[in-house]
Amino acid sequence: MSTYLPTLKQLQYLVALHEHGHFGRAAESCFVSQSTLSAGLRELESLLGVVLVERTRRVVRFTPLGNQVVAKAHRLLREAEELSELVQSHGAPLAGELRMSVIPTIAPFLLPRILPRLRKERPQLKLFLREEPSAAAIESLHHGRADCVLLALPYATGEVEAEILFKDELLVAFPKDDPRDPPSTITASMIDETRLLLLEDGHCLKEHALAACNRPEMRASATMIGTSLHTLVQMVDNGLGLTMLPQMAIDAGILHDTNIVVRPLTADHAWRDIALVWRRNSPRAEEFRMLAGELRAG
Repeated sequence: MSTYLPTLKQLQYLVALHEHGHFGRAAESCFVSQSTLSAGLRELESLLGVVLVERTRRVVRFTPLGNQVVAKAHRLLREAEELSELVQSHGAPLAGELRMSVIPTIAPFLLPRILPRLRKERPQLKLFLREEPSAAAIESLHHGRADCVLLALPYATGEVEAEILFKDELLVAFPKDDPRDPPSTITASMIDETRLLLLEDGHCLKEHALAACNRPEMRASATMIGTSLHTLVQMVDNGLGLTMLPQMAIDAGILHDTNIVVRPLTADHAWRDIALVWRRNSPRAEEFRMLAGELRAG
């Protein structure tokens, strides 16, 4: 039986290849050449005496054992990350590198407001940002690619700790002078589901909008096509329907130079909770709570 212990670098190569399914893209994500990554994986397989990856010209296919090793590698890499975090947590708070994933319905509206102050007040903090949908962001968190995630709740996050930053109200957006536009607030029953435009699958704001309306038939009738809130705004501005927008996007000026009006939605849960989440039992938990306070103040 081999007593060879894989290096963390080899495990990182293996996990990257599993994630990207392509040697070139995996190498780019690890900031090495494709030949370096390939050689590292061949050495790993040779020293372990097993085949983890079946290589063909078109397909990268992991063996059943390879998939098991990848699952274990994720846990080992996460433990290594937490070891590093443990050491870092004993230094100055909010200093050094911190990788944060942010969902697309928050990033362009909140970050421009808070990042200048954060850079000024926390010059030692090297904040690396990654914009990705909720599911990908949570996967990055649990696989160690992100230290924390800025997203909207409720959402299935797994075993995490969370700090709610604030409530973000949802409003209904109509073309100006729309004859069906009521003068004040809107109830869910007043929304024409055949005209409702929502973000496509993968964006949690879609689920928050549907949950706020609490009308099951909307899921079948609404048009889920927008790839971003800016796309939805353009569609509404061209008279193609109506949509629901978060207050933070409106405050950030997303409706500037449009002929769109918004009305408050009267519903039991016409908002989403903006939150910072991190892995449960992270040694940097106090640091993340401090960061949440900084973001809340912004």
